Order: sequence, then C-alpha cells, then structure tokens
Amino acid sequence: MSELPFAATTPVSVSRVGLKARDAESLAAYYRAVVGLQELSRADGAITLGAANRPLLVLEQDSSAKPDDPRSAGLFHTAFLLPSRADLGRWIGHAAANQIRIEGASDHLVSEALYLTDPEGNGIEIYADRSPQDWKWNGDRIAMATERLNLQAVVGSVPAGDAGWQGAPENTIVGHVHLRVGRPEDAEAWWHDQFGFDTVAKYGGQAVFLSSGHYHHHIGANAWQSAGAGRRDPSRSGLAWVEMRSNNVKAETSREDPWGTVIKTVPGKA
Repeated sequence: MSELPFAATTPVSVSRVGLKARDAESLAAYYRAVVGLQELSRADGAITLGAANRPLLVLEQDSSAKPDDPRSAGLFHTAFLLPSRADLGRWIGHAAANQIRIEGASDHLVSEALYLTDPEGNGIEIYADRSPQDWKWNGDRIAMATERLNLQAVVGSVPAGDAGWQGAPENTIVGHVHLRVGRPEDAEAWWHDQFGFDTVAKYGGQAVFLSSGHYHHHIGANAWQSAGAGRRDPSRSGLAWVEMRSNNVKAETSREDPWGTVIKTVPGKA
C-alpha cells in the first residue's frame, strides 16, 4: 500500500471540497468516470465521493443555481493528489484511452500535473508530487515554475505489465485548493491570520501560494480573471466550501474568507 502523501501529514491540510451543483447526478458520474472517485454516500441531496473510504468531494444539488462566473471569487481548481508518479502515469493512460479532454499539462518542479474542467466549469488538477527532499527552497520560499510536462516519462514510470488505472488509488487526497480572489494580498493576510499559513511563493501581485508544515502549497489564490472581485454570489454554482483538517483545534468550526467563501475546519490527523 502506498504511503499517505506528505501534503496530508502537515499540521493543517485540506480535507474535502464542497461544490454546489446544478446537476449533481451527472457531475458525480463525471468525477467517477474521469477522476476515478467512488461514490461513498448520499444524504440530504448531497453526493459524497472519495478514494477508498476517504471522502474528498461533496456535490450539493441546487437545480435553481445560476452558472458559476469565472470572473468572480470562487474555485480555480480542486487538486487531487495521487500517491505516486506511476499513479499519474496510469491516469494519463486512462485519459488517453477514454479521450478525456485535457486543458494543460505542466511540470511545476515540485510536482507534475494535468488540468481539466468539469461539465459545470469547475477546474480540476490531477497531480503527483516529487519527493519533498528534491524541492528547492530559498529561505522560506520554494522554487516552482510552469514548464512543459514530459508525458512520456510519466507514463514510462508505470511498470511493464501493470494492470493500469483502476480508479483513484487508496491515499489519494485533495492536496491543495486554488481559489479565485479579488486581491491576493487580502487572501494572504487572511490565511496567515486564521490558519497560521506561511507564504511560500508569489507571482507578482497576481497570485500567492500558502502552506502549513513546509508543503509547497495547500492554498493558492489568484486574481488572474477575478481582479477586484467582491463577495461571491451565493446563488451561483461552483465552490460551496473548503474543509481543512487541523491538529490545532478541538472542535469543528466554520468561517468565511473576505469573499464569503466558507472555510470549515475539523480536528484530528489525516
């Protein structure tokens, strides 16, 4: 069995993401077929999906919701972290065999990633981390970049005769969540204050990356499309909430970031 990724072992990490769905049934089918998540439960109009018995994504049905607006505050992408590079290679094989539309493929130095968008416009990243021992730090800042992904090398990491993709493997987690915000500086201050996160990278004034426990980032926040955005319209589909897991709390809490995005916290280890 693979080990739990480093991203989940830090004092605070991402636990689950909740999406408000205009058609939760078809969206759940997409995440099962494309991302390889399993349906774990249904309750009160919500469908919970995950890997093994770990819940990762909750789809909340709201037929009256307006479509998400990519220029508003909300979700840039949910990043599903696979336990190994070979798992990512298996997923690439699955995507090729099923003609899954990929919108990007990048080598970020700390990780290798592919990007896609679900039928309701929610961004998705499927990625695998390189070993934390191979990450390059300059003081408290980490070296990240966006370079062309060597797809053949990733696929080549899958052992010969391997059974291939069998769905999201055990110990798949939500490694990070990337948010659309109005001002990255405000997001940075909020995550510092509310969660004690460290700033590990900045892309000018357009994006900031923050983490707990020396991970490359648990939260990204950018204003690439959403500069100046105010509070999120609660009647729109898309991001409903993000749930963080923390060693530092003893009870569940819920708060809102400056754009009205609900950030829940649950106690305990991953």
